[in-house]
Amino acid sequence: MRESVQAEVLMSFLVSEELSFRIPVELRYETRDPYAVRMTFHLPGDAPVTWAFGRELLLDGINAPSGEGDVHIGPIEPEGLSDIGIRLQVGSDRALFRASAAPLVAFLDRTDKLVPLGEERTLGDFEGNLEEALGRILAEENAG
Repeated sequence: MRESVQAEVLMSFLVSEELSFRIPVELRYETRDPYAVRMTFHLPGDAPVTWAFGRELLLDGINAPSGEGDVHIGPIEPEGLSDIGIRLQVGSDRALFRASAAPLVAFLDRTDKLVPLGEERTLGDFEGNLEEALGRILAEENAG
């Protein structure tokens, strides 16, 4: 069984209302952490930055504004399948990105084929994998 799904999409990094530039963003979904998706942003001149958040948040954000806290995702236009805005925030620092909905929908469709939404808990040793994933996340935070 395949254990991960990856895709690369181009997103606009919105520096200000007048300035934005396109960057590659790697999307990754792994069965060992079935509730989360990871986005790795490749900003020029900086080390790649990875954010992990709920797969369901990304799915919900394609159709309506979603998210609390550090991650907010929502459509740019209120009608139809439009571009998606992604806001990531740490303290008072925030980064805004804009992505086409189509590659995000295609990526989520591939994750659903790997692990259907709502069936994440049926994976083998989810509790053990969760503990391992939390250990990795804490180690990454402490290293940063």
